[in-house]
Amino acid sequence: MIDEFRRAPRRKVSENVLVTDAMTERVVGRIGNLSETGMLLIANLPLNDDALYQLRFPLRDDVGHDSHCEFGAHQLWQEEAGTPGLYWIGLRFIAIPDEQAERLQRWINAPGGVFE
Repeated sequence: MIDEFRRAPRRKVSENVLVTDAMTERVVGRIGNLSETGMLLIANLPLNDDALYQLRFPLRDDVGHDSHCEFGAHQLWQEEAGTPGLYWIGLRFIAIPDEQAERLQRWINAPGGVFE
């Protein structure tokens, strides 16, 4: 994977959290790790270089309810993963509503997280 400077710790996502392109309603991949500022997307197809996306995915809260997060993301980099047909894609969040930023922060800081 590409060496990069991270401004925020990234929490590993152990369950299979699917990410949907909100404009096309197409599943684009699943989350590998997540921070307050971005995520690693594991995808079956590459995304467009340097493109902007409107993405949606569910986050489970501390009482087991899923709530959807939706916000803008900028594709920063991508590379083929070690498994044929998979891509690692680095995304930076660019437009997060305050309520969803707070939900994301609570999820990242919840007990039991494993960080990269």
